[in-house]
Amino acid sequence: MITTTPNWIADITMEELERNPYPYYERLRAEAPLAYVPALGCHVASTKEMCRHIAGANDGDFEGVIAPAGRRTFGEPAVLDANGKQHDELRAMVDPGLQPSEVDRYVDGLARPIARHYLEQFDDDGHADLVAQYCEPVSVRSLGDLMGLRSVSSDKLREWFRKLNVSFTNAGVDDDGDFANPEGFVPGDEAKAEIREVLDPLLDEWTVEPDDSALSHWLHDGMPEGQVRDRETLYPNVFVYLLGAMQEPGHAMASTIAGLSTRPDQLERVIDDPSLIRRAITEAVRWTSPIWSATARRSTKDMTIGGVELPAGSVVMMSYGSANHDENDHDDPSRYDLDRTPVPNLAFGAGKHACAGTYFATEVVRIGLEELFEAIPNLERDTAHETDYWGWGFRSPLELHATWEV
Repeated sequence: MITTTPNWIADITMEELERNPYPYYERLRAEAPLAYVPALGCHVASTKEMCRHIAGANDGDFEGVIAPAGRRTFGEPAVLDANGKQHDELRAMVDPGLQPSEVDRYVDGLARPIARHYLEQFDDDGHADLVAQYCEPVSVRSLGDLMGLRSVSSDKLREWFRKLNVSFTNAGVDDDGDFANPEGFVPGDEAKAEIREVLDPLLDEWTVEPDDSALSHWLHDGMPEGQVRDRETLYPNVFVYLLGAMQEPGHAMASTIAGLSTRPDQLERVIDDPSLIRRAITEAVRWTSPIWSATARRSTKDMTIGGVELPAGSVVMMSYGSANHDENDHDDPSRYDLDRTPVPNLAFGAGKHACAGTYFATEVVRIGLEELFEAIPNLERDTAHETDYWGWGFRSPLELHATWEV
């Protein structure tokens, strides 16, 4: 049973959501905080209260699940789609290297040389597209090296996450509930085949000679002596990380620069006082959440929430990007404001399935911005170019053109 859907919600298209989801979610927050959206084939939670209620439920009412397009992209068992003992085991595989104390041990030596390397490529030019030339390369190279993919070029890593993103966000369904665009999964399938071709020899090496890379640890840690984890357990989670974890820092960094660029006085303050960078990042991921609407929960029994009937098995998409614009928490939420009263946001999720790499991602962004602002303290937005955003599942500036005097 699907709760009756108002006509305006039924008319929402995937193209409109990818281009600019904010007007639709503003109306959802006001009129239908939990609503069935036919274009997505699932319910959507759009307010902070509703997202927290569903994501944080711990009484067995909801379980973690990937929306159908995500399951088609990643396969099983993916950490986002696991529950109970299986989820605990997968988190025990990926979490240790991402704990703050562990990240503090290695992140500066990992990310700072990478940031400096990419800055050297363009800091004498006086102009750059910071998304393509800095934010994304620093992000993918940092995670790629952490995972043990040093032999894979940054351009190839960016290609992989873009292709996986096309597949993951290919969520549109037809009236029968089938994927409206099956061809939309082809890029993701191509990327996964390439990833397996590259990783299989590396996994062979790490099986015999473990090293300190994350994937080597995934193979060995917690396993009985002489055994390694099955690759079919590893690969779905490799795909998760090569999409979500690879784009998060780069897109958060780009959104921080873009947000500050709308407030030149605040950009100048942050450049002059690097201690403000963490606060600038926090506001940026609230303002434009990198993971905008990419996680979901599934009801385990029939229930009614906010007057909406949810039959057992109903999928609810958690729209954290919408929740972070909740008017109950923020005045003028669409405005970037470094001086906004800090309120905990949902940029990295909530509950047991909250992002494991929150601290790592934030530290990579911090280091990247520290290096950028130190090297180019007179950075300004290039007003000859518009800053266009794209994405409903993952959202960020497509390009971010900047200029400076050399």
